[in-house]
Amino acid sequence: MRKGRLSGAVMASVVASAALLSLAFAGVPALAQTAFDRPGGDYFSTPVASGDPEDCALLCERDRRCRAWSFSYPDVEGGSAVCWLKNTVPARVPGSCCISGVRGAGVIEPRIEGVETSIDRPGGDLRNFDLKEGESVEVCKAACTADNKCRAFTYARPGYTGREARCFLKKEIKPPRRKAGFTSGVVR
Repeated sequence: MRKGRLSGAVMASVVASAALLSLAFAGVPALAQTAFDRPGGDYFSTPVASGDPEDCALLCERDRRCRAWSFSYPDVEGGSAVCWLKNTVPARVPGSCCISGVRGAGVIEPRIEGVETSIDRPGGDLRNFDLKEGESVEVCKAACTADNKCRAFTYARPGYTGREARCFLKKEIKPPRRKAGFTSGVVR
């Protein structure tokens, strides 16, 4: 009999803890995340001429049916970026193709030391070159670090300046400007 009361007390404690945790996190907004897709639940899709995932999040906010969204970057064949609105909240899955979120979630870019996400530093070019398929911003940053004349870099995702990803090495540090599909950084 005592054993039954103890497990009942433990169970009540677990339920109370779960209730407190759900209340604690109720006020924390859900965040959209880069490198994730939410496949399924699509009821509408549209090209995003700006190539900016924030435009997709805003489109979801303005549509009462929308519960979640996925933004697909332009593809390497020259297609445009696409916004997918969803009437359910599908589970997220890793995917470098996309950014996804739920209604009420703004776009949160990852913070990586020395890398400025959604930032272009136009002008001051030393040289630029196409990257091979699968090469990322890390290859661009490494090329700048290896060149003593290079002070900063800008990486453009495939589909934003052409079919291939492109790396711009900078001999001058120019002011940053917000621009979707671009990643920059200052190395020296």
